Amino acid sequence: QVQLAESGGGSVQAGGSLRLSCTASVTSSMDCIGWFRQSLGKEREGVAVISGDGSPGRYADAVKGRFTISRDNAKKTVYLQMDSLQPEDTAMYYCAATLRLCGNWWSSWQFFGFWGQGTQVTVSS
Repeated sequence: QVQLAESGGGSVQAGGSLRLSCTASVTSSMDCIGWFRQSLGKEREGVAVISGDGSPGRYADAVKGRFTISRDNAKKTVYLQMDSLQPEDTAMYYCAATLRLCGNWWSSWQFFGFWGQGTQVTVSS
């Protein structure tokens, strides 16, 4: 069982930045941890994920070049640095984990068995 705790959400104006943190109760070199988001009336979508083996992060096209995912294995924490935020980034952001390396399926929430409670990000224009 993996427990996930998110922090770092908040409200910011367009063009601003936020950093989300996700601390896991346990991590592995064979896991995949990342971020999904869901806004009102929309399906949960993958934002970015990173494997425990040091492979490069994977990103949704909508956030490439603006968001950066990283992890500190000693702290069991995954970070999502979000820059140049836009109103369309407004959503509840969830940390998710699965006990296998990230693959081409990464953007499908159904493959992730462990979830945090979410943190709200609101971007105003």
